[in-house]
Amino acid sequence: MTGNSGFDRRALFKGGIAATAVGALTTWGAAPATAAPRRAAEPVIYGTDLWGARPPDQPIEVLDHKPTYIVVHHTVEPGNTEDYSRERAFQISRDIQTFHMDTRGWGDSGQQFTNSRGGHITEGRHRSLEVLRGGTQHVLGANVGNHNSEVVGIENEGLYTDVDVPQALWDSLVNLVAYMADQYGITTDFIKGHRDFNSTECPGEVLYGRLPELREAVAASLGVQARQPVEWPLLRQGDTGEQVREAQRLLRARGEKVSVDGVFGPATRSAVRSFADANGVSTATCYASAHTDERGLLGADIWPLLTDGADRQAVKQRLARIG
Repeated sequence: MTGNSGFDRRALFKGGIAATAVGALTTWGAAPATAAPRRAAEPVIYGTDLWGARPPDQPIEVLDHKPTYIVVHHTVEPGNTEDYSRERAFQISRDIQTFHMDTRGWGDSGQQFTNSRGGHITEGRHRSLEVLRGGTQHVLGANVGNHNSEVVGIENEGLYTDVDVPQALWDSLVNLVAYMADQYGITTDFIKGHRDFNSTECPGEVLYGRLPELREAVAASLGVQARQPVEWPLLRQGDTGEQVREAQRLLRARGEKVSVDGVFGPATRSAVRSFADANGVSTATCYASAHTDERGLLGADIWPLLTDGADRQAVKQRLARIG
């Protein structure tokens, strides 16, 4: 079920970081020279055999490389229950797997791990826990469109558009992400939300807004310095301001009929949908649910198409300044 796996002296982190002794490393990214990084303990994770998972009906594909990103999701449905029990965590895991297999047509749960509102962590897709413990491979999931070979995903039970996560969920999320980051040598700037890849609200405005705090907490638990990335903004109907105005300029330059007035109204939403359809950008939804239509959101998979040929990092930084 659980337990700390042994560690060897292999190189662990992408930046050339190697173990110098069991439980100690030389450096990690920009960590201060006087602060030795720490190993993260494996949290309690309940395997698929313990929560009553169905056998997968397609082969589990294990890729012979580490994931690049850790991605945070929220399940949206069935909402924010006050049942924090382990039994509830097992039930939501079964419900997600059933939805993914019977409705989505996937061979197993799309995400590698699930975190309940009570802070109980379960393995999602079969073999994810075994492979995470190994620290050198990646179970191919289905939780981030066009990026599944790069990401290991965590579904967090609940809807976090307007309300905060329970403390138990937050604590277990920090512990799980720290363990993942340690096992795979993932620096904190590669801890992402689903919306950093697709045009989706996931993992909700509130939980997404806490990702900088999550990176800081993970860095603190590992004794390293946090890195904070600059991301593409997510724009939706009702937004106003200079970011919207810039999006409208770019849409007009790509042939879409939209006014440059800084107001993301129905006409702008229609233009975004038209541009996305013309460029093969599929509808993105949180992969644990069948919730509302998110077509017309302008996010991380559309901005690069609008800014094709430009210095995208510079564009991101400029959008952050005017946001």
